[in-house]
Amino acid sequence: MLRWLLRSLGIVLGLLLLALLSLWLLLRGSLPQLEGEPLLPGLAAAASIERDALGVVTVTASSEADMARALGYVHAQERFFEMDLMRRSAAGELAELFGPDALPMDRHLRVHRLRARTRDSLGTALGDKRALIEAYRDGVNAGLAALKVRPWPYLLLRQTPRPWEVEDSILTGLAMYTDLQDPANTRELALARLREVTPPALYALLSHDGSDWDAPLFGPARGDALLPEADAVDLRNLPDSSLMQTPTALQQDGRGTPAATQEHFPGSNNFAVAGALTADGRAILADDMHLGLRAPNIWFRARLRYADPAAPGGKVDVSGFTLPGLPAVIVGSNTRVAWGFTNSYIDTADWARLPASAPLREQREMIAVAGGPAEPFIVRESDWGPVLHEDADGSLLALRWVAQLPGAVRLDFAGMARASDLDAALAVADRSGIPAQNLLLADSHGRIAWRLIGARPDRDGACHTTGINDLRGKDTTCRPWPVRSDQAPALVDPSDHRLWTANTRVLDGTALDLAGDGGYDLGARARQIREQLFARDRFRETDLLDIQLDDRAVLMERWWKLLRQTVEHSDDPALQRIEAASRNWDGHASVDSVSYRMARGFRGITLDTLEDALLAPARSQLGERFITPKLAQLEGVVWPMLEQRPDHLLPPPYSNWNELLADSVHRLEADLAAQGADLAGRTWGERNTSAICHPLSRALPALSHRWLCMEPQPLPGDDNLPRVQGPKFGASQRMVVSPGHEADGIVHMPGGQSGHPLSPFWGAGHEDWVQGNARPFLPGPPLHTLTLRPR
Repeated sequence: MLRWLLRSLGIVLGLLLLALLSLWLLLRGSLPQLEGEPLLPGLAAAASIERDALGVVTVTASSEADMARALGYVHAQERFFEMDLMRRSAAGELAELFGPDALPMDRHLRVHRLRARTRDSLGTALGDKRALIEAYRDGVNAGLAALKVRPWPYLLLRQTPRPWEVEDSILTGLAMYTDLQDPANTRELALARLREVTPPALYALLSHDGSDWDAPLFGPARGDALLPEADAVDLRNLPDSSLMQTPTALQQDGRGTPAATQEHFPGSNNFAVAGALTADGRAILADDMHLGLRAPNIWFRARLRYADPAAPGGKVDVSGFTLPGLPAVIVGSNTRVAWGFTNSYIDTADWARLPASAPLREQREMIAVAGGPAEPFIVRESDWGPVLHEDADGSLLALRWVAQLPGAVRLDFAGMARASDLDAALAVADRSGIPAQNLLLADSHGRIAWRLIGARPDRDGACHTTGINDLRGKDTTCRPWPVRSDQAPALVDPSDHRLWTANTRVLDGTALDLAGDGGYDLGARARQIREQLFARDRFRETDLLDIQLDDRAVLMERWWKLLRQTVEHSDDPALQRIEAASRNWDGHASVDSVSYRMARGFRGITLDTLEDALLAPARSQLGERFITPKLAQLEGVVWPMLEQRPDHLLPPPYSNWNELLADSVHRLEADLAAQGADLAGRTWGERNTSAICHPLSRALPALSHRWLCMEPQPLPGDDNLPRVQGPKFGASQRMVVSPGHEADGIVHMPGGQSGHPLSPFWGAGHEDWVQGNARPFLPGPPLHTLTLRPR
């Protein structure tokens, strides 16, 4: 019996090992080819793909079309699944891969019918780049077909990848719209409804558009809000004190985050110094784009070298970050010009209220669903845009959003690769259809410039940039607007030789009125960057990297002091525990700081409490129609309340402001104690620990952390300081580069180059991003060379 049991066990173990070996071989079958000489139909001449130790690619080709074909080939082999997610997310087609669970996301975006609109305006999007995109498409499909086994995520999903189409590259660009802008224009609708029912003084307070932290390029800081008098706003007379909601942001996360409206949203930092501030006259540009983090990273590093008669010297040599799905460097340097972006947060969408009798077109969309029948989805469209809401009186709310319109994506931006100087780059910007961004430029002559780039509404004077345009009257002159990208505001060769943006307000006056406020971020990050730029008059690349990695808690210091004032000399045991744990302040959002975590949590709870009080009257009157707006400037409202402590702005049930602050500490202590009894161990790094995983990691919980996630590591930094880093959000890249001096440039990228967990480039370079170690901007010596031969 023992022999029989051992023999049976051996057979079972053998079968298990055989199954694991088969699975391993199957997974390896979808690894990209790194060396050899495969044939690639359509090439005019041989093209090479070199990879360095991090998997950074150098493509060398005889023409722009051959470059696009070769880049498409390598994008598909390394990142086809991620490319597929980009096009599907924009088009509302995720349920075809993931089943019914993805239907809410698909409905959210299918109402915009972005695939259908892309097909209708494909000529505008492609312009003179059709041959380029067709070459890229052919390269993508050839690279996919050359894999021995379809990419591993499709094996898990039991799906077959769909070939790439020309329109899919446009949808890739539109996917960035859906990430960087709000397809439902929620903030503007929320504010419009607040305005309907809120006393003017209270609405003015809630919608205050700046603070003392402002650091615009044009005009002065707005300053903190002026508080209304008691006869205008009195929170002691709220309609129902039960409407005061207990802050929900703390729920057992030990972080004390602000309310949902204050959470991470896509952003970035960029800044530049002109040649007057460097030893040899070089201009230097720094750029770090803040997005949701995943493995692999959204970007793919590449150097593209090819002959081009339209480029200076007849050739292009451009390095930086590509977006798989598009044959171009999105941010980078071409040896003559360097460029980088931050999200602009101008107003790119408008609501129109239409009568119930407005003529509408019904569009029938079918949402394919894996494992089930397709779901019919009816979109009602007006000349203004799709109808997203119907009010109780029968009136309709239609949304016009730049992403819906011809010109939202145009491939003229690819011309940045051949720009010869600042003026040529600005001319390219005039024709670029991308999500509205703050473009920073630096050229090899030492010049720098800022410009608003991308598609923006070309409104007439009667259309409002905020609120709802009521088109029910017959005499309205507001008409559906087209998009434009030319004649945008710019600041070229600033007299102080410095430029900076960080998703905050840049403009002022008439230019701001035309651009509109799409929800600018609090100015703390921008001000901290600006102050460091003016703290010295000589810069090298490493100096700009130091600013990118700055984790000094300038904003949070006053909150720590307020916390200390609240807990010192208290006989309350909970406050005494916080007092003992929060004594040491090093002024940084560092991984070992307990005080930073406590100050951060204290601020979040207090903001939640006062935001709930300020919104309670509107919540009471609007009921189910109430939407919590994103109040990015709430700091500039709450801080003067805490400084002046007016009785009429103290929300019930508190009898005085000290009681409100003590309650914030009580909530903080209860939350932190739930994470562990020893509050001295509740460091910021314990909470701010990276959780950067492949999108499919949740489908394999037993393997996800071992194979599909980067190693969890405590991270310094936070939202309102230059080193923006959270568990799943932060700098998706960092770049410091001077055009013509790329060999001195610095780069970071989390998540690695390859989308295959068995690749040597899975997670490559991620540790340098975590630690802030400077890595060369240019690719290193090639370890692998793949030569693509024409057929």
